[in-house]
Amino acid sequence: MGACLKRPNWPAEPMTITTIGFDADDTLWHNERVFRLTQERFAALLADHADPDHLSERLLAAERRNLGHYGFGVKGFVLSMIETAIEVTDGTVPAPVIADLLAAGREMLAEPIELLPHAQDAVERLATDYRLVLVTKGDLLDQERKLAQSGLGELFHAVEIVSDKTAAIYRTVFDRHGDGPERAVMFGNSVKSDVLPAIEAGGFGVWVPQGEPWALEHAIPPEAHPRYRAIADLGAAVALMANLGPTYCGP
Repeated sequence: MGACLKRPNWPAEPMTITTIGFDADDTLWHNERVFRLTQERFAALLADHADPDHLSERLLAAERRNLGHYGFGVKGFVLSMIETAIEVTDGTVPAPVIADLLAAGREMLAEPIELLPHAQDAVERLATDYRLVLVTKGDLLDQERKLAQSGLGELFHAVEIVSDKTAAIYRTVFDRHGDGPERAVMFGNSVKSDVLPAIEAGGFGVWVPQGEPWALEHAIPPEAHPRYRAIADLGAAVALMANLGPTYCGP
């Protein structure tokens, strides 16, 4: 573990970082590409009723409407596809199409986990110096399954599967499992969910972009904010933490 010593480029009274939060989907492992493949399958099933662009717009509108009812994750996505299929066919969608969409959802929930490059190494190395907390949205059972399959579960001090990511949620999580958001850093691929609310809570937000984000997660990075950072991938996470401030020297 690195020594808790002040370095020349730190503020006069450096704030010790003790806790690191990690998003899960598309930060530690692939996820969005499975949704995109299923959406392509959805477009093929409804090709006789709507062109792909129009269908995509209708599906996105349904997802936006349904977030408050179904939350994030595969189940809400499947229900939104079924709702959209009913709408674009004026209620005449064939039963086999509904069955196919349900089957697609089950396949998504059984999709094997593939870690993103550098994810395992970054988590293993940072776990020696910091408390690690997984903070993720989505279906409870699905997220638990993915974490178990990832092989990373034992490296986390705590796991929080939340309905949404807000500044209040981050304050609660980092108060419960750390020393408050002021001593915490959050890594994630979503500026909207992982970066902005973590910064608003008082912590650092580190953007780790991964592929094309879901349209409902789009937000502009806060480039000028002093607690904002961005890295190309998790291969740069350890070096970034070394430059943020002294490491945790507590129990």
